[in-house]
Amino acid sequence: MPMAKARRMCPDAIIVPPRFERYTEVSKTIMRVFSEFSPHVEAISLDEAFLDLTGTSQLLGDRHTIGMKLKDAVREATGGLTASVGISATKYVAKVASAYQKPDGLTIVEPDEAQAWLAPLPVSRLWGAGPKTEKRLHALCLYTIHDVAACDPDWLAKELGSVGRRFYSLAHAKDPRPVEGRSSSKSMGSERTLAKDVSDKLEIKRYLRRSAEEIAKRLRRKRYVAFGVQVKLKTTTFKMLTRQHRRRQPTDVAEELYKDATVILGKFEHPGPFRLVGMAAYDLVAAEEIPQRDLFGRGVRRRRLETAVDELIQRFGPNILRRADDLSRAHETPNLDFMREVDGSDDS
Repeated sequence: MPMAKARRMCPDAIIVPPRFERYTEVSKTIMRVFSEFSPHVEAISLDEAFLDLTGTSQLLGDRHTIGMKLKDAVREATGGLTASVGISATKYVAKVASAYQKPDGLTIVEPDEAQAWLAPLPVSRLWGAGPKTEKRLHALCLYTIHDVAACDPDWLAKELGSVGRRFYSLAHAKDPRPVEGRSSSKSMGSERTLAKDVSDKLEIKRYLRRSAEEIAKRLRRKRYVAFGVQVKLKTTTFKMLTRQHRRRQPTDVAEELYKDATVILGKFEHPGPFRLVGMAAYDLVAAEEIPQRDLFGRGVRRRRLETAVDELIQRFGPNILRRADDLSRAHETPNLDFMREVDGSDDS
């Protein structure tokens, strides 16, 4: 359940802060295991990813053998963590299958059996059907995926909007999206799924500033600079909205990334509320490939300051310095910070 609800139900509960660095460390290990099975890995969270296993049967065996090998490899690499695997012809069916026999499950759904396999499952298993959407579906007397599949797609679109047609396709086991992972991707991002939905621009900017600082720190550590900045917002109906901007000069300075992000934020027309706030730096190039960078001005002074902070954190730990604004909000529930950092050698 959302942490905010848990706090209301158990106000005296002791909340143990998440260990972001440890989660990221284990995530890197898991993603490296996945990359040994396929060059096409699309991470969708710290511990979940899609793998395109097309053409691997001669090398790795049949689907059941591949699934067992994958589970064993994760267990061995992480010192005992279990993994649940779902295998099918589409991303959606594979995702549903992966949760079907948790924990430590392996579910294989043959392509010609996928629609029938989905049919008796509740509508909550439709990708994007959260609690509010589930209630809307129930109000339309739609309780199972079979019920949705039997509907007229035009009627679903009329009642639910564009998501109605998407649910209709998913209910028929149709999902044309490919696995979008690449062996080399020049981007770094930071996303937060929030315990409490936000609409206020000042609140959103606070999360963007945190993301900018984390991304800039990683850019400097990897010796990259970014030409592009992207802002991502997810609505309470799971609609993902993105806007982006390309800079004239690349940067690895958090203040500059944050300024770009605030400008981009003003281009969103959706009023919210939002349950995810994310930011990414893209079009990365190695810092040494930029022959001449600005040697003077505020940007350089700011970079020196941020580099000094990097050194303090490296020496004394991540909590050695905190913004006053963050101190005033120390009572807030910690948010998991999903990080993806892929530069051809390091995935998380």
